[in-house]
Amino acid sequence: MGPPLLQLFALSAAVLTGVTHGALHFETAQLEARHFAAFDAASFAKGPDPVQAACREFPGSEDWPSDTDWQRLNTTLNGALLKPLPPAAACYVGANYDAAKCRYLINNATTNHFYLDDPVTVLTQWTQGGTCLPALNATGICLQGGFPVYVVNATTVMHVQAAVNFARNKNIRLIIKNTGHDFGGRSVGAGSLSVWTHHLKSFEHMPRFSLGSYSGPAAHYGSGLETWELFNNMARYNITVVGAGGRTVGANGGWFASGGHGNLASFYGLAADQALEIHAVTADGKFVVANEEENTDLFFALRGGGGSTYGVVTSVIVKTYRPINLTTSTLSIACRPPANTNMRAPLAPISNTTHLVNSTELFWQALHIYFRFKRTVVDAGGVDWDYLYPLGNGSYSFRVRTTFPNTTTDQATRLLEPLYTAFTRAGLNITLDRAELRPAPYAGTLTPTPPATPLANTRYRSRLLPRAGWASDAAFNKTFAALRTAVQDGGYTLHGLAIGPTAEVAGWPGRGAAVNPAWREAVLHACLMTEQTGGLTAAAAKTEEARVQGYMKVIREASPGAGSYMNEGDPGEPEWQQAFYGANYRRLLEVKRARDPWGVFWAATTVGSEAWEVRTADGYPRSQNGRLCRVVK
Repeated sequence: MGPPLLQLFALSAAVLTGVTHGALHFETAQLEARHFAAFDAASFAKGPDPVQAACREFPGSEDWPSDTDWQRLNTTLNGALLKPLPPAAACYVGANYDAAKCRYLINNATTNHFYLDDPVTVLTQWTQGGTCLPALNATGICLQGGFPVYVVNATTVMHVQAAVNFARNKNIRLIIKNTGHDFGGRSVGAGSLSVWTHHLKSFEHMPRFSLGSYSGPAAHYGSGLETWELFNNMARYNITVVGAGGRTVGANGGWFASGGHGNLASFYGLAADQALEIHAVTADGKFVVANEEENTDLFFALRGGGGSTYGVVTSVIVKTYRPINLTTSTLSIACRPPANTNMRAPLAPISNTTHLVNSTELFWQALHIYFRFKRTVVDAGGVDWDYLYPLGNGSYSFRVRTTFPNTTTDQATRLLEPLYTAFTRAGLNITLDRAELRPAPYAGTLTPTPPATPLANTRYRSRLLPRAGWASDAAFNKTFAALRTAVQDGGYTLHGLAIGPTAEVAGWPGRGAAVNPAWREAVLHACLMTEQTGGLTAAAAKTEEARVQGYMKVIREASPGAGSYMNEGDPGEPEWQQAFYGANYRRLLEVKRARDPWGVFWAATTVGSEAWEVRTADGYPRSQNGRLCRVVK
């Protein structure tokens, strides 16, 4: 564990800001006393603040910073302070109306990097309040809602430090945003100051690196690096780094902080399992290094203990591996719909290579066989990504891509043969197309394919289903029946990921990370997906939440004691402390209280967040469009 709270403030700045293995170029510019000599609001913490305000300041509140205060902060930041409007403000009649820009948002912005490079946008607008949606001939008024009032476009550590200090000293809600891949409302907050880390993108390859128990190749990269940029660096240096499945996901942001899964998770472990050293700005404004020898409490917490909680991570040093290949196989099964039915269109089209079955029961029998096979996939070091769509009138579509690392075509064929043999024995005409097995390098040059549109409003409810659910036929039948009920009776889309980042796979230093212990026993990361429309009233949203929780309860009862992955979890998850953190929660709460006695860092369902709540005007559940206040006990 790290030093006790009282000792933290007695340690010298040299110890707190020392970086063992060198800083990236943007980390060398740090906040010094001369920067805030005449502006105490940007100064470092002098100790725990005895003042316990009931709420964070809010635009219009008595102690909200004056325009002069914000101007002085901008001067300290060398002009990095932004006051951005929601992009869709261009669609509403008024001073910001711009017909051409509005048409661009609707017709073009979702096919490029526009929203990813916007300082406020996140990919789910319901958590923001949906207060300013793009629409031709939009009516009403565009409101800032849950988007931050001010944004610090951080391109140096000094920018991050000044933002953290100002927020703490002025009692302002602080949020952190990287790429905007946020499904739970952790990167938005009404009346807030946002630290935007999107442009901290450096990458350094280190063929020879030694630290404590580790000696080998490593890479050092900034928190703003996106996965497609990480893969391009892998190709450049002929190395492998554990990365995300989505190209535009931040390679070292909230994805990393809560574990971070990808195609190599069953082979090398989660993203958080790879970290050898982490650089961050903590709640006192200091720039620190955390590794197995220094600030060990943070080194534990920052590897899987949740983002937006203990500090603003600026860079990470991770293990790298030799080049590796992936062999993939795809499978598509659909239940032939009855004649003359109005079939609801699936989220992904059924291709010409889809295997069609003629009855609902045959379809579910095929899926029962495939889901039983998932444990074989993860035990072989593989993963799969699947989507099960209810199409209406007893019709369904299932698509899956299975990936085996470091595997030849012949080896993959032998691994898959038992699956297709089981199909044949069940009377299903589903065969393996060996020609589809194509080994390909894991690392390669990628382009920044655009993320999902922020109007999609995808909401996840997830469960990390454990090996116990595959231990016997009876246990598996119970697990599968719960999933079938949610799709068949509930009408929900099921997104499944076969994944097994066991403690043995994670190795060192992963076994000492704060990763949710439920990951170590997982065979299937199962998500129910819904579209949380911004047009729902608070009452309707509560009704829908109660409905989906009823089906999630069935899945939870089939997997007692299991957990959930916070990045694709439900901000309304009951007993979220256990679900998202498991047995690590008590230790993580100790780290949180010691490192952040002011509660500078807050986001829904993060460690210690139960002490605060967002008070919305309309009562919309889990929305961040309201003032942040302490929970009154």
